[in-house]
Amino acid sequence: MPSRTTTLRLGAAVLAAATGLSMTAIPASAAQQTVPDGPALARQLVKKVSITGLNRHLVAFQRIADRSGGNRAAGAEGHEASAEYVATKLEAAGYTVTRQEFPFVYDETEVQTATVDGVDLPVARMAYSQDTPAGGVTGPLVVVPPDATPGCEASDYEGLAPEGAIVLVRRGSCPFADKALVAAEVGAAAVIIYNNVPGALNGTLGGPNPDAVPAAGVTQEQGAALAEQAGATVTLDLQGVMEDRSTYNVIAETQTGRANNVVMAGAHLDSVGDGAGINDNGTGSAALLETALQLGGSPRVNNKVRFAWWGAEEHGLVGSEYYVQNLDFEAQLDIALYLNFDMIGSPNAGYFIFDGDNSDGVGAGEGPYGSGQIEAAFANYFEATGVPTEGTDFNGRSDYNEFIVNGIPAGGLFTGGDMVKTEAQVDKWGGTAGITFDPCYHSRCDNLGNVDRVAFDRMADGAAWVIASYGISTEDVNGVPPRQARAKARVAEKRAMATEVVADPEHAAV
Repeated sequence: MPSRTTTLRLGAAVLAAATGLSMTAIPASAAQQTVPDGPALARQLVKKVSITGLNRHLVAFQRIADRSGGNRAAGAEGHEASAEYVATKLEAAGYTVTRQEFPFVYDETEVQTATVDGVDLPVARMAYSQDTPAGGVTGPLVVVPPDATPGCEASDYEGLAPEGAIVLVRRGSCPFADKALVAAEVGAAAVIIYNNVPGALNGTLGGPNPDAVPAAGVTQEQGAALAEQAGATVTLDLQGVMEDRSTYNVIAETQTGRANNVVMAGAHLDSVGDGAGINDNGTGSAALLETALQLGGSPRVNNKVRFAWWGAEEHGLVGSEYYVQNLDFEAQLDIALYLNFDMIGSPNAGYFIFDGDNSDGVGAGEGPYGSGQIEAAFANYFEATGVPTEGTDFNGRSDYNEFIVNGIPAGGLFTGGDMVKTEAQVDKWGGTAGITFDPCYHSRCDNLGNVDRVAFDRMADGAAWVIASYGISTEDVNGVPPRQARAKARVAEKRAMATEVVADPEHAAV
């Protein structure tokens, strides 16, 4: 029978053959899966969380999608079936499980077509885009020269004639919604946003906004070609369905541990409407589920562990925002920290840890105090197992965001999405340079063949290690020591007080 390491290597080879990605080995020390020194619970949990259990959950999510119209989107049959799959297993494992229902605006694309001087142009309607008139809107193509903030200010259109035009804007600097609003401000009829990296651009405006113009995305290559066609006649037809629906988060909590110093970990369970969402985010959901099942509902922990499977993340982080915003301040104080796992099995994988202390010096900056310590906990684990890592920015694109906004320290893992892998990263991790970490991001091909199971297994082990370690003690994050340390401190304090009383002549027994 092959060893676990051999099986993982075989899995990587099969993945490489299936996807065309070039796989090279991370240093041999990583293959040894050395478990670092730490709490016994963490060491045990890493051994219990196996690729066999993890993969079984991915298969379940794929089959649920296959019999639910091909997706697991929030507000649709596939998400509800996925949520019940998770919730019933957790209930059987002894967890206290809550289904937290909330409203959201459902969005689904029905039409996304375009022509340029009569030639078809493939486009992707941005989620929550306003509709064009039936049959489309036609206008001249106006190309906005790219700068540091392309299409983010009305001044970017100076010297152009955007009134009634279809404007072409490069991705970057500000949200897609801002670009659509600025285009409306200058009188454009619609906006086409082209990617600033290779690959498709499947974006979202984050929610409905009738003041924004209809918006679509195209690839970097298509954008470069369009930029040479200023003045061409463009017809853009975007139609979608937006309606009020409800969905729910699944929240599961251990029955043991302090209720006022909770370790929380989350992953979004819903997919986009275009596919099964097996990497995004079946991988994070499966890792949390297997960790929870192996931990059990009544583990020997000092701090309660609370797991969350968020709904409607793909509709604008709705589930996690609803959860945090509906906690009063005292309930927020009960949460010691939040750990996020969103896409941890990308086929062209990198090994990213959220940069809690902004040591990389880029992006949005550091998280609340304690976030740097969470980053160090993950970094120390992967260093011990021989897997090199990099920081990734808190850019507001996943469910950690509302926790950070409310001052709760956060961290987590990520194997990369729609960013391009560099040659330096290939030297470090293997894979293929010049393409994205997940070429199937937000696409129909995000299925069971879209997962690097070696990376997935390693990241799931890292998640299990840190979750269990903080279940024992969060002292490095918030100063709350484990029970044993607190008990010893109380005993020492009583002894010191008794000694003081005896030493005080006024209190001496004569």
